[in-house]
Amino acid sequence: MQTKSFSIGIDIGGTNTAFGIVTRRGDMLFQDKLHTKDYETPELFIAAIKAKLEPEINKLGKEKFNGIGIGAPNANFYTGEIVLAANLIWKGVIPLRKLAEDAFELPVAVTNDANATAIGEMIYGSAKGMKNFILVTLGTGVGSGFVANGQLIYGHDGFAGELGHVIAVRDGRTCGCGRKGCLETYASATGIVRTAMEILESNTDTSGEDKEGWLRHSFKKNGKVSSSEIHEAAVAGDPLAKEIFDYTGKMLGQTLADMVAITSPESIILFGGLAKAGDFILAPTKRYMEDNMLAIFKDKIDIIPSGLVERDAAILGSAALAWE
Repeated sequence: MQTKSFSIGIDIGGTNTAFGIVTRRGDMLFQDKLHTKDYETPELFIAAIKAKLEPEINKLGKEKFNGIGIGAPNANFYTGEIVLAANLIWKGVIPLRKLAEDAFELPVAVTNDANATAIGEMIYGSAKGMKNFILVTLGTGVGSGFVANGQLIYGHDGFAGELGHVIAVRDGRTCGCGRKGCLETYASATGIVRTAMEILESNTDTSGEDKEGWLRHSFKKNGKVSSSEIHEAAVAGDPLAKEIFDYTGKMLGQTLADMVAITSPESIILFGGLAKAGDFILAPTKRYMEDNMLAIFKDKIDIIPSGLVERDAAILGSAALAWE
């Protein structure tokens, strides 16, 4: 019987799609990317990925491939479809699994991108050996994957685990989903910028433009700030930037305390651009989580950074889905 040695991971984003060939140990043998928006139809898109991967598949031997895992926005594990993804140019319901299986003639598994990353963490990253954890992606939005008893929680319809759209503040900020006060309007890269802009626009304090006024100086000069500038200002010692991180950690930590009461995880893993801020986000998140924790869970749950290299994580997570 032929040993299956390789799988293919495909991570579909609204702007870029990354894909690669991965071994069972998580070694990346080949990777590439393309611009998602360059393809008017999903059929043309899948054909373009196949054209890039097929020479590598043939070199290694197609019989050695276990299958393909795909992570995508609003992807449903049960049906293999992308359903009403707001940030993709293809609208409606897309039969992604069928399109990929027809093109590659390999088994295909599909899930949303955060779930794929959670599987990657469980097999290759910080959650290796864990059976109960929560993976939180802090990027443009907030994504999540909930693992209980060694299995991802998908729910009855495949869409379980939307931490980013838990209401953190009743009647709070308007979210792209149409609701108000969703966590991702506070604890994402875009959310922390909204916090900064609200504070900067409402506070007229102009007490100097030295290093402690770094963020305000940037705002006065450009009329806006970015999440990376907020981090740079915090590193430089700007108290306002630290206050912004503290508030962001408060929103995230309070919500995670609620999630702990529901799933009782061993650890919570933070992944994505905002998580790169290290203790600026980790420390207040942990503090506010513990302050709001049900007593039986206090001091039991670690908050830790991802164990995956970000540029490879999406491919590894998707490829890991194929092994599962």
